[in-house]
Order: sequence, then structure tokens, then C-alpha cells
Amino acid sequence: MAYPRTISIADAIKSYNALPKTHRVHWSKARKDDVVRAVHDKSISFHEARSRYLLSRSEFEQWEADYLASGGNSTQMADA
Repeated sequence: MAYPRTISIADAIKSYNALPKTHRVHWSKARKDDVVRAVHDKSISFHEARSRYLLSRSEFEQWEADYLASGGNSTQMADA
């Protein structure tokens, strides 16, 4: 898991425990951003996110584009 050196391992893990367990949630912008950030940080793989949340590639790419447009991390998706 990639995370800044200023964050403890425990804090880094806790930050991704808030990810939804399934696709059956209201997909707010914040939740979508959390999933994109988790994929970018390699906390979950792109394929795991697609499977867990029943996402099409184009749907994830739209979430990613929205995340980047709103000032998110500029790292591109690694597992595409």
C-alpha cells in the first residue's frame, strides 16, 4: 500500500476500511473519489474495484476523470 511517510500504517489502513463492501450503496462523489483514490494508491486493484462494485471500465474512467478534474491526485490508474 502506498501512502505518505507522514501517515502511520494504521492510519493508512483505517482510511481504506471506509470503502463500501459491495455495490449496494448510494454513490456520492466522495465515495467514488475514495474508490478511485484506493485504486491509485494500490490499496485495491482496478479489477477488484470493478468486481466488488460492478463497474464497467467506462464508468470507472468517468469517476477517475471527475476525481482528477476536482483536484485529485494526478497519478494515472496503474492496473488498467
